[in-house]
Amino acid sequence: MVSSANARRQTTAGEPVRPQVLNIGEVLSELSDDFPQITASKIRFLEEKGLITPQRTAAGYRKYTPGDIDRLRFILALQRDQYLPLKVIKDYLDAVDRGERPEQLPGGLKLAPRSVSEQLAQELSGHTRDLTRSELIGGSGASDELVEELLAFGLIESDGDRFNEHSARVVASAVKLAGFGIEPRHLRAFRTAADRELGLVERAIAPVSSRKTVSSRAHAAETAREISDACLALHTALVQGAISKLDH
Repeated sequence: MVSSANARRQTTAGEPVRPQVLNIGEVLSELSDDFPQITASKIRFLEEKGLITPQRTAAGYRKYTPGDIDRLRFILALQRDQYLPLKVIKDYLDAVDRGERPEQLPGGLKLAPRSVSEQLAQELSGHTRDLTRSELIGGSGASDELVEELLAFGLIESDGDRFNEHSARVVASAVKLAGFGIEPRHLRAFRTAADRELGLVERAIAPVSSRKTVSSRAHAAETAREISDACLALHTALVQGAISKLDH
């Protein structure tokens, strides 16, 4: 079914689509198929964070261009599919806005600034779907026994016979560690550490997450990601610092 915004964009006789400006309701209509959780509050939150800058009418109403829509798709897809924090995405977009051409985002995702929408269609074409047990084992090279052990130690979770992308990453890491003789029973400390980190994050965002507005929830989620990234960086620095002493 064609959205009202898309219907207005259709032209006769195959003429090119001309740039238009859209109100926030039309923007939501444009994005809702790919991002069903998108709300006006979320879009305004991204504006508050400086990731988008819509035009304003004389009366102060926001107006969004097709370029704004592509930019929103880019931001939302990176958040959903690559789990990148808004600060990382903003730094990249700021560089593009300055006329720079950064080759890739952190994590190795290559993007051409002048063809963001095409790249998104090719590289960020959809949220990772859940895997069946057979798909999980086939894709990771794990044994059924390894998957069972990871489940038993609470390192992964399943919804019936389905495993989400987080569990798939844990299994892939466990397969690699198994090659060094590190078994799931040795990894329980990671589960404990993750739970403690989650406790830190929940306490830190409690003042914001307790508010019931959509904007507050979006802010709480973004803050949680930033804290998690900082914790991960700290963990990596501590471990690498200790490993560096082995060379001396």
